[in-house]
Amino acid sequence: MNKKLLIKLISFGILSWLIPFIGSFPFYSPDQGLLIDIFLFKTIMIVLGALVGVLLLVLFFNDIKKDYLKASIIVGIVWLIINWGLDFIFLLPMSQMPIAQYFTEIGLRYLVLPIVSIGIGLVVKNK
Repeated sequence: MNKKLLIKLISFGILSWLIPFIGSFPFYSPDQGLLIDIFLFKTIMIVLGALVGVLLLVLFFNDIKKDYLKASIIVGIVWLIINWGLDFIFLLPMSQMPIAQYFTEIGLRYLVLPIVSIGIGLVVKNK
């Protein structure tokens, strides 16, 4: 993987976490905490995360010219690790959520990243 593609891989992985994170701000108040129903909030976050993730994957795969499946596996795994890592650095300390609860309520949802990425890789490979 060339340097430009590696930078794109990492920066898009960070954006796949950062955009939904920033998108969650309007739903929180410093005084009152979450301003909407928790299930509505989680639904909005899942939809926003999927939208951002798919758009970034489409932009990323515009520069892939071969080895689509290999690239899709790499992207999915790297973005998964980036999202988990940023959650461990920022979200867990802010929420003081135990790790087991984090994976039950949030962390396992990030498995959508490699699932969608690998699915895109398979479709492009088989075209």
